[in-house]
Amino acid sequence: MLLYDSKSQKIKELTPVGVKDISIYVCGITPYDTTHLGHAFTYVFFDVLVRFLRYKQHTVKYLQNVTDIDDDILRKAKEQNTDWKSLGQSWTKKYLTDMKNLNVLPPTWYVKATDSMDKIVEMVSKLLKEGYAYSSGSNIYFDVSEFSSYGDLSHYSEKQMIQLSRERGADPDDKNKKNPLDFILWQAARPDEPVWEGPMEIKGRPGWHIECSAMINQYLGAQITIHGGGRDLIFPHHESERAQSEAYTGKDPFVDFWMHTAMVMYQGEKMSKSLGNLILISDLLKTYDADTIRYVLLSHHYRTPWEFMESELEEAKEKVLLLHRTLSTKLKSSNDTNQKMKEFSHALEDDMNTPKALEIMQQTHHSSTLRQMSDLLGFMFR
Repeated sequence: MLLYDSKSQKIKELTPVGVKDISIYVCGITPYDTTHLGHAFTYVFFDVLVRFLRYKQHTVKYLQNVTDIDDDILRKAKEQNTDWKSLGQSWTKKYLTDMKNLNVLPPTWYVKATDSMDKIVEMVSKLLKEGYAYSSGSNIYFDVSEFSSYGDLSHYSEKQMIQLSRERGADPDDKNKKNPLDFILWQAARPDEPVWEGPMEIKGRPGWHIECSAMINQYLGAQITIHGGGRDLIFPHHESERAQSEAYTGKDPFVDFWMHTAMVMYQGEKMSKSLGNLILISDLLKTYDADTIRYVLLSHHYRTPWEFMESELEEAKEKVLLLHRTLSTKLKSSNDTNQKMKEFSHALEDDMNTPKALEIMQQTHHSSTLRQMSDLLGFMFR
């Protein structure tokens, strides 16, 4: 099976012959708002990847997180005059409902960042001890000058990384930093915010990046097969994860395949909470069934950016109806059954070419073969 790796920027063979165990981590939600089509594009894609790997008889351990303590959650909780825990629990429940309604299988583990606080403190303490981190202004920072390959995942220049840090919530102008690209591992307590006992007896809370590294280490170990997420997470989040994880474990590579889903556009811009141009899954499900929505999502290759248009849903609705009709014919034999299944599998083995797999489904007229294909793509055909 061939998959694209963002770090090497190459399509590579997934595993050596005979290797069956595959570990996958996909960055989950920050639960302060609801699930939109961009989220669904990522999580439906990884759902199909996991289904297909298991079909190929791999043992898959799949971890997804929820970032339940974060600047955005605390800000939103203050705006709404509500408890940050209650806010997170409420939106997490809504997200899980959306995923269930889209027939996304639950991961092996779905973990809250706050449940890995002991591992976070342990990791930051070791990074301090071994000189990869430093304390300044009551915060603890990762020192990127001690990690020579910082930037090798994102392939950005230092100037580009500084600009993206500024745009994506970091503060390259922080006077406590040695380097503008140094990032927070642990930040000191602020008024009216939750706190934990941290390294060097600093009361506060963890930075964003260290949360994911800790959960991965705790549940999947020092090295994993696949790390997934949206394309916008490559920098600074995944770049920083890679640096602190490899510094902590001393093992390189931390990840064999970095897999990133493309951005979903709407009204000419990236679909995002900050822009407010969201197509919500809960709203779509009022008009279209889950199979139709999944069909639209899978009709786009996971690495190709695309712009949502409602006309796609209407077209997908007709195609799903045709598949329903084929399934209802209950054909018992067909000369092309084995060949179509081979073509379908080859499409998915070729860097998860789901658009091609859908084309092959439409050309398949044997109901049991079509059912097998539909199960692998997560359709319910209710």
